[in-house]
Amino acid sequence: MSETADRVVAARGVPADRRRGGELRVLLGPKTVGSTSGFLGVAALRPGERVAEHYHPYSEEFLYVCRGAIIVDLDDRPVPLAAGEALFVPVNVRHRLRNTGDEPAEVVFHLGPLAPRPELGHVDTEVHAAGVDADAGAHAGPTVAEATS
Repeated sequence: MSETADRVVAARGVPADRRRGGELRVLLGPKTVGSTSGFLGVAALRPGERVAEHYHPYSEEFLYVCRGAIIVDLDDRPVPLAAGEALFVPVNVRHRLRNTGDEPAEVVFHLGPLAPRPELGHVDTEVHAAGVDADAGAHAGPTVAEATS
């Protein structure tokens, strides 16, 4: 077994990326464990926070809500998700995550396959000032490029 194949990564050991909303942490990915097919992470969203709209030209995204509730906007169609529910986001579908409730939300995300080059993996469709969302006072999560480079 290789050194990276049995590597355990704790969320508390991964710095949060807050530049685009909430606290996003890529736990298992090319940078952390040498994965080649995709990556997995966790997102924590306080009430009122969101991950800005974006899409993935090469990757499908799988979302699972562990705690709280969120709304995922899929091409502008709101889809509510509660704890214990999962959602599939196909390639090229614009999506944003919003916590419109009064409780914190925790979401597990997985993307795969990886884009041919990290900078091609994530396309932002909303513009945000550093740490400030135009609508909700928050910002979005890490790009596929940041997770894989």
